[in-house]
Amino acid sequence: MAATSSDASAAAAVTAADSADSGSNASDGGSATTKPRQKQKLQPVVVTGNPLGLRDLVTPVQTLSGDALTLKRGATLGDTLEDMSGVGSTYFGPNSNRPTIRGLDGDRVKMLSNSGASVDASSLSFDHALPVDPLVLTRIEVLRGAAALQYGGNAIGGVVNTLDNRIPRAPQPGINGAAEVRLGGASNEYGGAAVLDGGTQQFGWHVDAADRHADDQRVPRFTDNEGTTSTHVRNSDSHSRSGALGGSFFFSDGFAGVSVEDYHTQYGVTVEPDTRIEMQRQRIATAGEWRNVAPGVARVQWQFASSRYKHAEVEGDGAIGTTFQSDGKDARIEAQHVAVPLGSGELQGVVGWQWENSDFSALGDEALVPNTTTRNGALFLIENFKSGPWSLQAGARSERVTVSSTGGDEDRFGAPTSKRFSPKSFALSGAVDVGRGFSLSSSVSSSERAPTFYELFANGVHVASGAFEIGDPSLRPEKAKSVDLGLHWQQNGAKWGVQVYQTRFSNFLAMDANGDTRTEINDAGEAESIPVYVYRGVRARMHGVELEGRQPLPSVAGWDLTLGTTVDLVRGTNRDTGQPLPRLAPVHGTLSLQGESGPWMVQAELRAAARQNRVAEFDTPTAGYGTLRLNVARHFDLGSYDALWYVKLDNLANKLAYSASSVATIRDLTPLPGRSIFTGVQVKF
Repeated sequence: MAATSSDASAAAAVTAADSADSGSNASDGGSATTKPRQKQKLQPVVVTGNPLGLRDLVTPVQTLSGDALTLKRGATLGDTLEDMSGVGSTYFGPNSNRPTIRGLDGDRVKMLSNSGASVDASSLSFDHALPVDPLVLTRIEVLRGAAALQYGGNAIGGVVNTLDNRIPRAPQPGINGAAEVRLGGASNEYGGAAVLDGGTQQFGWHVDAADRHADDQRVPRFTDNEGTTSTHVRNSDSHSRSGALGGSFFFSDGFAGVSVEDYHTQYGVTVEPDTRIEMQRQRIATAGEWRNVAPGVARVQWQFASSRYKHAEVEGDGAIGTTFQSDGKDARIEAQHVAVPLGSGELQGVVGWQWENSDFSALGDEALVPNTTTRNGALFLIENFKSGPWSLQAGARSERVTVSSTGGDEDRFGAPTSKRFSPKSFALSGAVDVGRGFSLSSSVSSSERAPTFYELFANGVHVASGAFEIGDPSLRPEKAKSVDLGLHWQQNGAKWGVQVYQTRFSNFLAMDANGDTRTEINDAGEAESIPVYVYRGVRARMHGVELEGRQPLPSVAGWDLTLGTTVDLVRGTNRDTGQPLPRLAPVHGTLSLQGESGPWMVQAELRAAARQNRVAEFDTPTAGYGTLRLNVARHFDLGSYDALWYVKLDNLANKLAYSASSVATIRDLTPLPGRSIFTGVQVKF
């Protein structure tokens, strides 16, 4: 459909829908509760991978918002999303939990904040947390497949976009907002957040603040790889706080706004019982939109952000062992042309330019990479053709990437040097409505990703992975070709979908053990033998199946029942050696039964994972498990405000379970959470 002046942007539609429908479940990443009677439900528009603001997308996008997001929120983004089909997490304990998509992690999954780059060091190490507090988010979107190319080669796996209203996209006259307090859980968490929005038809403002405390996480009794028996994950407590201010001016054909934010967290590193991380990220961002710019140009959107990220690893005696710092800037401009009649349909498209600049430094005893600078400039083009039940989308992206080693210990990292790459990506997607609620979708893509600074220049002990890591400055870009097929059915409240995909890497940048060891002196002054892992390009294949469904059942005693399920299977193989790729989850899924009656919602959910026997060399199998959780929620009126009270009971049988996607050196130290009860109240006004 063509963009119109009344549809200011996809983000504006999302903002309006989320504020109008506190119980919306636009995705099937969670369950929705009963909608307040006075609320009007609006159909939101997906933002991620949707520069044309289309309501019928060709590519698979999952969203989480409204009450579903409230009930799914965890301490980290990975924990919040891991029940989604195709989505997992690295699970380095309760504080460091980065999302994975279709078995891919690190720099193959692009982390975005309001569609802009999230500057941090989470892809460098599993113990580095994301600077995101799910408490202040209004919406999370996960994009898989070919449309991710508009965000760069670093989105080969997919994109996770966290959305808030820190830069208001649409007028919200008066004052509205939400406040939430919560406590309990396996980590004895207590905290809360408040979000306020307001203004006039000409100006909008936003303010939010959040604070969270958590103790060491409780787990079923276990014995770790050091022979110690415990019921807690050692050194896993945390304290985080954040705040932001933003404002926008609105005019007849668009808006322009700015925001500033500050995020602090302090948490323990489980693999090192006396080490803590103190992290801070400060970010200033601006964004805007101008519609009806010129004849033939329907809309121009822009955004720019500058971030300063720093985290220090503090030893038990208070000394700072290593300091990581990343200063980054990113800019993005998109211009959409008007719809052009073509045969029996119409053609819409967008051309865009993206620029990213990052300066990274690691100073201290455990610095395994030199100081580096990464520059990335890209042009991309996306065209969409729709005719009756058919939709086709084609895209292309060309990048210029320079990764430079600019300083550090020359005995370890060598002389300063620069590496230049020119990744190119292409994609073609299609969908057709075949009637009776059924639709088919498919996509093919060819993607390239430039090596990161640590894949090129690493040379040192990585304590988090228990390995001596060595980069290779001669690495070529990672190259992948993917195909994705989907069958979907939606009718009378029921929704089912299955996706089958395969990705073949002609050059997969893997970190593999080479059989060597290095002798290092540990903190106790003892000699320690550490395996050597090297980054190198290998041929690889990943394929999988994702099933997701929701089926209304006949009502019982006034309760509306809904059956929900997800099943996820991913297999990865190093085609050069025949060995499985590391840290892949086994077959896993969920089965839930939800009941709604008036203001009440009750949901029982079984989460299960098979035993993972397909493991990489030097790894060990992970036992399967099944855990049961129960959610109870009730909407009620608090004066003139809408309120939601909820209770979440997790792992009711107190089952001991481990995550197969955790790095091997941490898995035995961090079982999944034990039996717990968690409660909270959210008030919207």
